[in-house]
Amino acid sequence: MNVDIHPSWKPHLEDEFNKPYFSQLVDFVKCEYKSNTCYPPGNQIFNAFNLCPFDNVKVVVIGQDPYHGAGQANGLCFSVCDGVPHPPSLINIFKEIEVDMGITYPKSGNLLRWANQGVLLLNATLTVRANQAGSHQNKGWERFTDAVIKLISDKKQGNIVFLLWGGYAKRKSILINESKHHILSSGHPSPLSANRGYWFGNKHFSKTNSLLEQADLPAILW
Repeated sequence: MNVDIHPSWKPHLEDEFNKPYFSQLVDFVKCEYKSNTCYPPGNQIFNAFNLCPFDNVKVVVIGQDPYHGAGQANGLCFSVCDGVPHPPSLINIFKEIEVDMGITYPKSGNLLRWANQGVLLLNATLTVRANQAGSHQNKGWERFTDAVIKLISDKKQGNIVFLLWGGYAKRKSILINESKHHILSSGHPSPLSANRGYWFGNKHFSKTNSLLEQADLPAILW
């Protein structure tokens, strides 16, 4: 695994890359990709960073694990490759956008269009073994992505909107300086949570745009 990451991130993350845990993580991931089928493809592991340079970050969405089915994961949380059926959580995200923003449900579940507008779609764990959810958790990825969240909170001047969906993401709030940034939290868009009334109606997409506009930043075209 080469840490092929957008140059804008390198000066901020160089210290993390040089820590022993990260070297061990790289060795683990290389071994896993060599001996098992893993997702996303190796050249897409850092897609969240490569498609959303540090200077462009306006919104951060925190996921947990990449999709572990064939052809699904593309390095952006909740996103799937073009032509891939939408997983249940993504369906519920699009349904909420449809009601909240009046936007027609999209054909493609590829969220590249969000990343290109400054939405960092960050999974806490960036890799997974095929058909084994959570198989790469607690190997060092979470330490790295926690450092990324804290970096954004500390180094960005203010008005970043963090979207924390579900209990796992909400626990990341301790890494965020709420005195200068915004946190919107709700239940997870998975059917289990959404069908209990913890997701639908959160209006996070219109609320995010309102917060961005108040900061004289362009709204996101969801």
